[in-house]
Amino acid sequence: MAPRRSQSAGALPRQVESPALVSSDPAPLYAALDLGTNSCRMLIAQPQGEQFKVVDSFSKSVQLGAGLESSGRLSRQSMNRTIQALRVCKQKLRRHDVGSMRLVATEACRRARNGARFLREVHRETGLRLEIIPPAEEARLAVISCAPLVGRRTEQLLVVDIGGGSTELVWIDLTGVAPEERPGAIMAMEAGLNRKTAASGARVVDWISVPLGVATLRDQFSDVDDDAARFALMSWYFEENLSEFAPYDREQAREGFQIIGTSGTVTTVAASHLGLRRYDRTRVDGLRMTSDQIDKVIRDYLALGPEGRRRDPRIGQDRQALIMSGAAILQAMMRCWPTDRLSVADRGLREGLLYAQMARDGVWGGAR
Repeated sequence: MAPRRSQSAGALPRQVESPALVSSDPAPLYAALDLGTNSCRMLIAQPQGEQFKVVDSFSKSVQLGAGLESSGRLSRQSMNRTIQALRVCKQKLRRHDVGSMRLVATEACRRARNGARFLREVHRETGLRLEIIPPAEEARLAVISCAPLVGRRTEQLLVVDIGGGSTELVWIDLTGVAPEERPGAIMAMEAGLNRKTAASGARVVDWISVPLGVATLRDQFSDVDDDAARFALMSWYFEENLSEFAPYDREQAREGFQIIGTSGTVTTVAASHLGLRRYDRTRVDGLRMTSDQIDKVIRDYLALGPEGRRRDPRIGQDRQALIMSGAAILQAMMRCWPTDRLSVADRGLREGLLYAQMARDGVWGGAR
């Protein structure tokens, strides 16, 4: 698979549906829906200062990309599951009378020969219009969502978004931005990824979209029976697909370098490290993990084996089949760059979609 890239020179992954009532707050309501290879997720929120308040949410594993690797098409069963989930989203949007929304589809619909036809069917069946966004926009929105986690001392930033069907990496140079303005500069990167310098002063050095995510990488090695061998092969294969992404010398140690990881994989590894039997976003989002801590969690997963991972409450039923392919991506990434720490982001494409809409309308505190 050829990675998609352009060179210049995302979860609340485990958030459950909330029993939210219709809000009486007069602030406008915004919605963001992300239909990915594995999951359908939606947030409904109101701007609140420099953040937003979630009014309602939805998350369901629909496995839209099941079988896509071998057939090149979305299956009827997967499409039916997804349409049922989207009907629930439609009900929530109507109940809250959402004024502004952005509903997007990513890698599964990009790759499937019947992806565009499926979205026409979605519109007929639910009334929702979803758009297929390109990898560059998916990567940019993931970066925007992580802006609040950017440190003031960060001079070089790598944001990694591990999805179900693809993984986006964006490297940003912040040396031209004053330390106190660096998080805001990331948020202001509306110029996209193909400009040498965004209006904010943050410079995109390089970015890449690798068409391997937790579901597609797992499917590539489904014929390997040995658990440890399959993990090693997946990690090696993903690293090979990063060969074109080399914004800096990988051996060059650097002060002021930060990696932010956003995905269900990253937050699950963090929850396992913390020993959480019930997921707690407030403890996970913004956590910094060392490479040794990440490696220990991955070794524990391998020691458990497939049956043990299925029973482990820290992983959860919705993640156990995908955790090792995600861990292989995470391990490969941590081998490649000069840092021993990862910032964990429980945020992604939906949050980026919300921030971008609110900034566009001038109703979000961080846009002023």
